[in-house]
Amino acid sequence: MVKNKNIVLAVTGGIAVYKACTLTSQLTQMGANVKVIMTESATKFVSPLTFQALSRNEVFIDTFIENTPENISHIDVADWADIVLIAPATANTISKLAQGIADDMVTTTLLATEAPVFIAPAMNVHMYAHPAVATNIKTLKEWGYTFIEPGAGYLACGYVGKGRMEEPEAIIHFLVTKEQNSLPLLNKNVLISAGPTVEQIDPVRFFSNRSSGKMGYAIAEVAANLGATVTLVSGPVHEKTQNKNINIINVTSASEMAEAMKGNFNNQDIVIKAAAVADYRPKTIQDQKIKKLPGDWSIELERTEDILKSLGDMKTNQYLVGFAAESNDVIENGAKKLKKKNLDAIVINDILQEGAGFAVDTNQVTYLNKAGKSEQLPMASKQTIAGQIFEFIIEDLKDE
Repeated sequence: MVKNKNIVLAVTGGIAVYKACTLTSQLTQMGANVKVIMTESATKFVSPLTFQALSRNEVFIDTFIENTPENISHIDVADWADIVLIAPATANTISKLAQGIADDMVTTTLLATEAPVFIAPAMNVHMYAHPAVATNIKTLKEWGYTFIEPGAGYLACGYVGKGRMEEPEAIIHFLVTKEQNSLPLLNKNVLISAGPTVEQIDPVRFFSNRSSGKMGYAIAEVAANLGATVTLVSGPVHEKTQNKNINIINVTSASEMAEAMKGNFNNQDIVIKAAAVADYRPKTIQDQKIKKLPGDWSIELERTEDILKSLGDMKTNQYLVGFAAESNDVIENGAKKLKKKNLDAIVINDILQEGAGFAVDTNQVTYLNKAGKSEQLPMASKQTIAGQIFEFIIEDLKDE
């Protein structure tokens, strides 16, 4: 759950700074992008160079040192963060934050960020119990900050009691659990189709289309990152995924895709049909290669099953989303499909528009739901479009 997350680790001045080194190393090994900011007192315990080597990123110490002139460092770092973790968090830094004081790189960044902030206190047992510290902690909790409670045990000062910063492994476990529990699609099953289908003519030839599967795979990745268990029914594509929450069912023909989609439909919460399925297939498939002969050649075609309509007929409590790739009367044709196929929403795109068709990394779509809400999404990467689509789906599910 921390892989590819941008984590700002704010390190403040206490003996527990050495634990922050382990924390940086472990988060980096787990695939997180870690940027460390330090108070001046923290640098008395561990050199910034140590954190730079462990994180493989610049370490920020002084608000007034701007190594990149086009950026204001504390704002840039604050905006970059997906998560901010203060570890160790001293009584001094906790008090500053509760009073809105911004007098160093750590506190200015903390005031500027909109990312969730996690605080792992580390201090003497009597300091932790002091009314001022307790009041400041209570204030920060009321503001939405999350505290990772310190452990009890032998402290560096010689006392035994509560105030020891939690161990790095426990902090990471806390972050992962918190992330998992906050995911909007946690415990949801999502079924997605992607890519083209291939309809065989003979052992050499086939009918297919230009779908690359990029949009469907982007949707699957976003769904999994939002906590869903994803079943991805994929036609023949070059796209890959390593996400363990995505189960891929590889199919070739429209009939195989129909069987896989219908067979996995009943236990789903959200179903998104992004695949470009052949509308027709050869009525007869030849066992031997058809030899070239003089003159024209005609192939008799028959309709394939309308998978989306079949799913609309089967629908009970699933939220069903279709895709409409149109080249004329784009919105009107998409709206007709929404109603005709008993969909909850449809994603419509103009395949003739540059950057919005097949086999490209970008898209521009309109999201239309059965309540009449219409949202036009500007040109963006398919990953970004997939994220926006799920924002609308999640909002629609809240309204039901």
